[in-house]
Amino acid sequence: MTEKVALVTGSSRGIGKKIALELAKQGYNIVINYNRSKTAAQETATEIEQLGVKTLIVKANVGQPEKIREMFVKIDEEFGRLDLLVSNAASGVLRHVMELEESHWDWTMNINSKALLFLAQEAAKRMEAVGGGKIVSISSLGSIRYLKNYTTVGVSKAAIEALTRYLAVELADKNIVVNAVSGGAVDTDALKHFPNREELLEDAKKNTPAGRMVEPEDLVNTVLFLLSDQASMIRGQTIIVDGGRSLLV
Repeated sequence: MTEKVALVTGSSRGIGKKIALELAKQGYNIVINYNRSKTAAQETATEIEQLGVKTLIVKANVGQPEKIREMFVKIDEEFGRLDLLVSNAASGVLRHVMELEESHWDWTMNINSKALLFLAQEAAKRMEAVGGGKIVSISSLGSIRYLKNYTTVGVSKAAIEALTRYLAVELADKNIVVNAVSGGAVDTDALKHFPNREELLEDAKKNTPAGRMVEPEDLVNTVLFLLSDQASMIRGQTIIVDGGRSLLV
């Protein structure tokens, strides 16, 4: 088990970091991917290594396939295998639909959607070599519900969920399990970029049937379950973790 390797994109902070830490506790060596904050990535690596596993820090914009390929070359050199992929890195331009430009669309779709395809391709080659693996990507309720200023991100997340279904079928013969997790409003650093952040938080607090809003740990726990052997017969699904909020029209 100590030789198994997990890649978590966007794992220098936030939910990605929490997922990486929990996988490290299970004994996985961790590939920490980041695009901006080297300091945060190094701090995360220090925390993870204190758990007795190895880390590899790789700076890569996953919206660029050539950077993905370069990252996997480094993974091959350091570990020589990959067992788990969590496609967590995300970005997006939050504007009214009439204010969107082509560059906004391309930036968001590349990092959120195109990345999953090319990450999965590279991961599948390594996973097949070790007898199989698991892939989980992170979506959001904006993929199926209207959220203000969320056009580019919502559409990119819908693409992730569709791609998850195709990957699940076409990688099944390689013993690779593919799923996604969709979260309701979670008070993370990412939410600070939303112009209507307070409105989203207030809605989640007042209108979630479970009686509280979703915490990062709720998403992390669901990701960990889908990465476990107990979830091996769940394929191509998007598990919604929102305390029931999306059930209310």
